[in-house]
Amino acid sequence: MNVKKIAIAASILGLVSSTVIGCTNNSQNGNTATNPDTNTSAASKGVTGDAKLRAVGFTVGDLSNPFFVVMGQAVEAAAKKFGGNDVKVIVASSAYDLNQQTNQIENFIAANTDIIVLNAADKSGIQPAVERAKQAGKIVIAVDTGADGGVDATITTNNIKAGELGCQYIADRLKGKGNVVIVNGPPVESVLQRVSGCEKVLSKYPNLKILSKNQNAEGSRDGGLRVMTDLLTTFPKIDAVFAINDPSGVGAELAANQARRKDFFIVGVDGAPEAIKAIADKNGIYAATATQNPRGMATEAVKVGNDILHGKKPSNSTILLTPKLITKDNVNTEKGW
Repeated sequence: MNVKKIAIAASILGLVSSTVIGCTNNSQNGNTATNPDTNTSAASKGVTGDAKLRAVGFTVGDLSNPFFVVMGQAVEAAAKKFGGNDVKVIVASSAYDLNQQTNQIENFIAANTDIIVLNAADKSGIQPAVERAKQAGKIVIAVDTGADGGVDATITTNNIKAGELGCQYIADRLKGKGNVVIVNGPPVESVLQRVSGCEKVLSKYPNLKILSKNQNAEGSRDGGLRVMTDLLTTFPKIDAVFAINDPSGVGAELAANQARRKDFFIVGVDGAPEAIKAIADKNGIYAATATQNPRGMATEAVKVGNDILHGKKPSNSTILLTPKLITKDNVNTEKGW
């Protein structure tokens, strides 16, 4: 994947005001927050309404993906809404590297952030870092994908539903018969759930055959191009492609164009602007995408974190946003994100 090992948004995106170097229910394991000026938990001091949001850290999978760029922008905007223009926002890319992300969380702890917004590179692997953050009195909100370790809340798309929507479209369009490949991605919970939802639907159709489902395109355009090029060489007859996100789907379409193949169609997940454009192309093979709302997820993550900082726990620790399907039939009515 064409991703730098770590990208601090202040240096490449202008998202932050300062920098540091460098669908399951998650239990609420001590909803506390730390005052950035001290190492004393705000909750332990009985703060229920006068705590001030002063610092937010966001560690995200891949800042070369526009989806996560939008999330970073939304985190900054929401932080300023709740904490004012003086709030410190740190946005960093883990490049799906668990060690990088662990170090970033340690940096957030050292920087006395009130809220850590976490897009986990590894749901179970990140658990020790989350536990350390919680022990330090930090509020940790998982976003886009789940994380173990006792996060205070999880805000994500209903990714199983996204996979079901995309692959039901495939099954319907193929009338229950044909060859399908799944362009897979990083083994994070959101991706695993999309593939699970897809497989659940396709399993209902005995004449639909999944030719490949284990090729990791790393969620990127370059990865989609690489994986799809190999798949086109390996399988001469493909009827449909399910890509776990739109960047890899757009890469798959590029591979098809280079191979001069138009004998199949592609369905992705995200509702990304480049996918919307591809779907709107009447001559293109990009057929559909199950939408996500990166701005909404990130904004909600900061809002929930700020509520907890002020002593208000969410009534439900898992918040699922419902996806919908964009196709060539309704693409002209969709603005995307």
